[in-house]
Amino acid sequence: MKVDLNCDMGESFGLYQMGNDEEMMKYISSANIACGFHAGDPHVMRQTVLLAKEYDVAIGAHPGFPDLIGFGRRHLNCTPAEVKDYVIYQMGALNGFARNYGLELQHCKPHGALFMMAMSDEKLARAILEGIASFSDNMIVFALNNSAVAHEGEKMGLPIAKELYADREHTKDGSIILTRTGPSIQSYEEMADRVVNMVKDKKVITPDGEEAGVDVHTVCIHGDTNGAPELIKQIRYRLEEADIKIEPVRNIITV
Repeated sequence: MKVDLNCDMGESFGLYQMGNDEEMMKYISSANIACGFHAGDPHVMRQTVLLAKEYDVAIGAHPGFPDLIGFGRRHLNCTPAEVKDYVIYQMGALNGFARNYGLELQHCKPHGALFMMAMSDEKLARAILEGIASFSDNMIVFALNNSAVAHEGEKMGLPIAKELYADREHTKDGSIILTRTGPSIQSYEEMADRVVNMVKDKKVITPDGEEAGVDVHTVCIHGDTNGAPELIKQIRYRLEEADIKIEPVRNIITV
């Protein structure tokens, strides 16, 4: 049994510092790197790509709305054509740094409001997917279970990695609760065991106590969650203890 561990990274810019990139990079297998629209800048992008290479972590683009002030979490009224251009532009920027260090982009995971809006909006999902496909039809796309991105991506023949979250609550259809208040960390061990159960049993428990069946190829842990470095350590330890291998998603998804 295998699973990928991913984290959003490179979200600092200028004098603004965000996340725990180097500490998190030691324990994950895939990094979603901000591309300058919702966060990140050219210097941070370069440094994050180099950090991923140092720790042998696969890299992917993390494109968002052009919304630095709102950290990409505000819903913007953009046309599908604009969204497609945003995705292509941001992936191209990150690819420039990747090629500079002899790396290739493994995946794309939209960020924030763009990600959440596309979960139920087929036109928006299609625009994102067309942008990704124009870059490479082998690019793995991260998507929530039962989302428009997953369904449309499968129709297009793109490789889809189903994603769950270690530090967020899920709905009964496998999506995530829109708030930033995930389960409070009272026990790192219990939260890590929760992830193990997600992977082994392919089930999540909703805040209402309902059980939902899900697919999971990759699990996200946000670097800006309080206690994230300790949480990721425990997750990795518990997964390995359960004989679940942690590998980049390219080794899990058929491309």
